[in-house]
Amino acid sequence: MLVIQKYGGSSVADAERIRRVARRVASARAGGDDLIIVVSAMGDTTDHLIQLVKALTGTPPNREMDVILSTGEQVSIALLSMAINDLGHPAISLTGAQAGIMTDGAHTKAKILTINTTRLRQELNRGNIVVVAGFQGVSKKNNITTLGRGGSDTTAVALAAALKADRCEIYTDVDGVYTTDPRIVSEARKLDMVSYEEMLELANLGAAVLHPRAVELAMKYKIPLHVLSSFNHNPGTVVKEAGNMEKLLLVTGVACDLNVAKIGLFDVFDRPGIAYNLFKALADEKINVDMIVQSAMRDERNDISFTCPKGDLKRALAVVEKLHKVVGAQGFTSDEGVAKVSIVGAGMVSNPGVAAEMFEALFNEGINLEMISTSEIKVSCIIKADLTEKAVKALHKKFKLAEIAGCS
Repeated sequence: MLVIQKYGGSSVADAERIRRVARRVASARAGGDDLIIVVSAMGDTTDHLIQLVKALTGTPPNREMDVILSTGEQVSIALLSMAINDLGHPAISLTGAQAGIMTDGAHTKAKILTINTTRLRQELNRGNIVVVAGFQGVSKKNNITTLGRGGSDTTAVALAAALKADRCEIYTDVDGVYTTDPRIVSEARKLDMVSYEEMLELANLGAAVLHPRAVELAMKYKIPLHVLSSFNHNPGTVVKEAGNMEKLLLVTGVACDLNVAKIGLFDVFDRPGIAYNLFKALADEKINVDMIVQSAMRDERNDISFTCPKGDLKRALAVVEKLHKVVGAQGFTSDEGVAKVSIVGAGMVSNPGVAAEMFEALFNEGINLEMISTSEIKVSCIIKADLTEKAVKALHKKFKLAEIAGCS
């Protein structure tokens, strides 16, 4: 059986943790599995590298950022390979390029195009455990690229798809997917199973257990993901196709995201092309816009509000400053003191009234809703950031997530 295992930065943060991972890998090898291990940079290495860059320059070229950021994973794979070899199992470390991971040329946020599996298969056939650097690849111009934060998850799933692996395991510092962040709600329960669709929404809405791009890939290629802790041997959570999974729960989980900023434009012209001009300009700057709300027309004008990541706020405001007169806006404003709280559940599709229950729970806590967005299986609200914990606790209690069956 071919198994892909991915270990996050907290799992390999120091020498003792690397030895622990090596013992787990050796145990799987002793059970007869062929193994490809994907590893992130140790602990806060990536953050330290970024701080080092900032100490030198405020405008680093993205190509050079990829060169330096990719070094973190190279340290991890070499150390883990040494630890595995020390336990008597042959292991070899490969960078993203050596593993055949080809990407586009979008430095710091590249996408995987293809994976040439020749070298990987050769090493497996030689009896090696292959330790691959996550988060990185190489472009057609032979430049090192990185996949953006969470890219190691994506690497693992992409390798599982390319090699038609039997199993893909994602090891982190939590032992599965919870109904909400247990640091906020101590009664949060671990889910035994969750559908791709629900996990994708949760990941996009702030749950940091899995990266959205990894979930998208797993869903596309129908690869079940096993989310486990590298610190214990608990069963974890399986993320898989919904299929015949019973949709007994109206709500599966509550997510929150503090990495949100809101921008509002006032008295914008109400005519064709206005929204296109605004959001095309934001897209051209690679700004990821999330929630968008347009008010009802009055005197042939309306208001437009949208959210984006806090890290993109400065660039988004520069676009708005440039375009606000073009679109007829009388002014604009921004707010970084907001958060997004969301409920997610496949059971919402066939159960009307879930949104009303959410709004009732927030109303009972005196929480005002600044923006609302919905899909078939989620409802999201923008609220004041300092009310986030209160909101999450209220929603978790409202939908009785501490009492649901099928959790451990």
